[in-house]
Amino acid sequence: MNTESTICAISTPPGIGGIAVIRVSGQNALSCVNNFFVPRKKGTDIFQQSSYMLSLGSFINAQKETIDEVLIGVFRAPHSYTGEDIVEISCHGSVFIQQQILRTLIDAGCSLAKPGEFTQRAFLNKKMDLSQAEAVADLIAADSAASHRMALNQMRGGISEELSNLRARLLDFVSLTELELDFSEEDVEFADRSQLMSLANEIEELIKKLSNSFKVGNALKNGIPVAIVGETNVGKSTLLNVLLNEEKAIVSEVHGTTRDAIEDSVNIDGITFRFIDTAGIRETKDEIETLGIEKTYQKIEQASIILWLIDCTQLSERIETLTERIAKKVQDKKFILIFNKIDKITDEEREVLNQFFEHYTGERIYLSAKKRINIPQLQKLLVKAAQLPEIQPGDVVVSNIRHYEALQNALKAIQRVKEGIENEISGDFLSQDLRECMYFLGEITGEISNDEILGNIFSKFCIGK
Repeated sequence: MNTESTICAISTPPGIGGIAVIRVSGQNALSCVNNFFVPRKKGTDIFQQSSYMLSLGSFINAQKETIDEVLIGVFRAPHSYTGEDIVEISCHGSVFIQQQILRTLIDAGCSLAKPGEFTQRAFLNKKMDLSQAEAVADLIAADSAASHRMALNQMRGGISEELSNLRARLLDFVSLTELELDFSEEDVEFADRSQLMSLANEIEELIKKLSNSFKVGNALKNGIPVAIVGETNVGKSTLLNVLLNEEKAIVSEVHGTTRDAIEDSVNIDGITFRFIDTAGIRETKDEIETLGIEKTYQKIEQASIILWLIDCTQLSERIETLTERIAKKVQDKKFILIFNKIDKITDEEREVLNQFFEHYTGERIYLSAKKRINIPQLQKLLVKAAQLPEIQPGDVVVSNIRHYEALQNALKAIQRVKEGIENEISGDFLSQDLRECMYFLGEITGEISNDEILGNIFSKFCIGK
């Protein structure tokens, strides 16, 4: 990345709106914008403008033609988002106006910012570490109160502080163990092995705690996967459409209509659920439908919550076989048994159903997806099954797969340290494992990074952030 250049981009969503914001950052940001800004207050310019204050005026092009009336905000280095001089231009939200201002800046020597380049410069200028930078993207994408709170905690440095403290303490022991190498002939130990073991235990517990939080963090960030399973024509697609409140899946009386998994998300009581409508399970010779049924069983294994739909009006002879096959795949998952089309059976037939499933001890509900009977009760059961803890300010929850993988590698390294201490291996081997643990912890915060990792992370940001 060429951090010497001055970059610009539209930071508000694309399209027409009330206002738009164009952000300019770099060592020439002030002079570049000043060339095209005519302040309403005569005798002043951007260089005289106080930081964090707004100035009203006209933005003109190179031909001195007025493009728009704008507000200019100035944020001087190093007290800005990127750590560089930043100018923000607030103009009217016309697409034409936005493009004219952007074109004027580019013609004057600014470069169009790449996705995430403003945040990447903030990272490179040490305004935030890598985990905080990634949290910015998560905060923008947050679609629930829980995911918003989790991203906000991480952006404020929740995980960074803990990992930095650990790395600093590990570094002390690495220095002492490597110092022992200079006195190898005298057989001395500068690093107290009991203290090192105590630290290794502490680090191991913390890494395990952070790793274990990934299941919750991933669910909050990407939604809790919920598989809707059952035989063909029991109402799975209808239920999906009702839960999503839109016609997402085709509903038909023809068996085998759904041949592939259909996924979409919805927020219920602040929790995002990712519903998966699967192919109906039945005996078939259709090769494509068979592949869809096999994918159904794969989705059952991937889901956290299983909704097993049964048609009250047609209690299939295969129910017992299905029960046995499905039960093997849902032992550690939340399982809700749903009797659909309840509006079409009598109380006596309902009692027969109860007797047939008397050995089933999990949650069960009777509803009609088509007539939306008891749908709110099903939503309450889903929220109950989610069992997500309340995220409080300061709570550290891992939601990034990159962080999780680094933590797993760090855990293996610190466990090797513990084994090495127990087996009384030499300091040089202990030092190697300690350094490896430090390396993987540093990967999370960006203290250890490379251009390929950085490029991959920031390319996923929106342009203008």
